[in-house]
Amino acid sequence: MGIVAGLDSSSEFTRIVVCDTDTGAVVRQGYAPHPLDSAGGKPSDVDPQAWLLSLGDAATGGLLEGVQAIGVSAQQNALVALDAQGNTVRPAQVGGDKRAQVAAADLIDGFGGRHAWAEAVGCVPQAQHPVTKLRWLARTEPENAQRVATVMQAHDWLVWQLLGRPARRTADRGGASGTGYWSAATSSYRPDLVELALGHQAALPEVLGPAEAAGTTPEGLLISAGTGETMAAAFGLGIGVGDAVVSLGASGSVMAVHHEALVDPSGMITSLADATGMHLPVVHTLNAVRALRGTADLLSTDLEGLSELALKSTPGAHGLVLLPYLEGEKTPHLPHTAGSLHGLRRESMKPEHLARAAFEGMLCSLADALGVLRARGVEVRRVFLLGAAAELPAVQAAAPMLFGAQVVVPQPADYAALGAARQAAWALGVRQGTLHPSAPPAWQGAATQVFEPGEDLAVGQALRQQYTAVREQTHPGAFGPGGV
Repeated sequence: MGIVAGLDSSSEFTRIVVCDTDTGAVVRQGYAPHPLDSAGGKPSDVDPQAWLLSLGDAATGGLLEGVQAIGVSAQQNALVALDAQGNTVRPAQVGGDKRAQVAAADLIDGFGGRHAWAEAVGCVPQAQHPVTKLRWLARTEPENAQRVATVMQAHDWLVWQLLGRPARRTADRGGASGTGYWSAATSSYRPDLVELALGHQAALPEVLGPAEAAGTTPEGLLISAGTGETMAAAFGLGIGVGDAVVSLGASGSVMAVHHEALVDPSGMITSLADATGMHLPVVHTLNAVRALRGTADLLSTDLEGLSELALKSTPGAHGLVLLPYLEGEKTPHLPHTAGSLHGLRRESMKPEHLARAAFEGMLCSLADALGVLRARGVEVRRVFLLGAAAELPAVQAAAPMLFGAQVVVPQPADYAALGAARQAAWALGVRQGTLHPSAPPAWQGAATQVFEPGEDLAVGQALRQQYTAVREQTHPGAFGPGGV
């Protein structure tokens, strides 16, 4: 019996949960926002000290009193470049920094193309990847680039700060797998890719195993390895083999737990590692809820109103099929295309049918992404739906039959912080001899709503076939010879 803490330093705030080590029950929690820039938006450059200040604000009032271990989750893809003295060379580069898009294209060409990158490290460089930000730094701020001696990510840096900036710097395999210079397939760094991007070598953190501790603070507080937000949220949800997670943001993502890294020459699959020793292959789409919002704006309503309209229609939307590629698309790789609406007839030209087509188009596009994983042997029995749009009745009605699986909608909670706390409890249990390095603490899973495809499964299969036919007619061979 004891308590541990998990902190999640996202792009906008720090959340801390203090949990019972045995059950995972939350006993205390804290929150503090991160500072915004003068325009009120999220800056692309952030002083990492702001993360520490936010952490301190979130932990006020004795929140961490009695805590025995802390786990750290943080925003992914934040590049923290340090000089030889351990000081930041420049503010951290965070998020999907569009300044780095040209640098990503340079790296892809400089290493032999998308296939070469996918085979080397399981991902193709994009603007958000740390390896791409290193190239941007070398090309745009060469004097700063020359001063870079060590490269870290946000959770690496926070763990290092909590430990008092020791000589040893650490990371975890989950966070490392998203850098563009560490391979989940080989569990090793590619220093040559760091040099290709930065122009010279730099020190990289030691990658720890899932249950290893990064160290102990002078006060005796155990700090676990830490991980990225995606991996921490998956661990907090308690997903395992047979589970997939579909995240409904403006864009979408589909990830699943798998026993091995998936090397995908097409680049559609990003091969990440998880926080347990398994793997998290991820497929991204550029369009998810943005397709719903665009349709809602067209019909002068909001998402809730769009859902109500859609439920007045019937499956198939009277023949309307929306290909929701409003921003181009990543899966399939159609960067310069646009969305399209098919099957217009006089009887289908009603608001409720367009609303239904928007939901079905978005979910069919995500089912395509899910199909990319299934085609590579990934088992999917349950699909966890995350994001505010998962609460919409039209999503809950259509998703099970279109995904062909049980759909689970978890109760809103701080899953990344919970995953970080669970990791802390694991490292603490291993240190105390009460847990094995291969068996994390069996905390109670998330409270959920469960939706079954039931008798609608055949209807869903027919709708998927209709959508696929329209997609293939409009974009022949978009998914390659085998399709999805």
